[in-house]
Amino acid sequence: MRYTKDNKCYNIPNEELDKLQAKLKISRTEAVDLWLADNGFEENEEQALLNEKAAGVARETANSDKMKKPRKPRTVKISEEKQLLFQNILTNLDRCEGVERENVTILTENKLIEVKLGEKTFKINITECRKPKNQ
Repeated sequence: MRYTKDNKCYNIPNEELDKLQAKLKISRTEAVDLWLADNGFEENEEQALLNEKAAGVARETANSDKMKKPRKPRTVKISEEKQLLFQNILTNLDRCEGVERENVTILTENKLIEVKLGEKTFKINITECRKPKNQ
């Protein structure tokens, strides 16, 4: 609906005004004034005072330098069984028919192998599972 204030016309959705009236329990003219202030068409004195007060307050961000702690370097523990399995898979891939050594690529040592067969590419990912905690 169109509302005229100070010789200016505004299109304000009635649904939004109804919501403001219901939630804040204010009159229709107060809801129109609030909507105009919220959407930047008018200056609200209370809102301006609160913004000035908030501008004077310094905020510390979570990313500040004193909040950051250096991280420990990540240590990857690779079991002997996994290393043996990885080496066995590599040697057996060399024996496979249609697989040549130049088509086998180690992407991640002791973990990921990429094999090209013709136009298709396959990845072999070796993951070691942990023991369950409840045993």
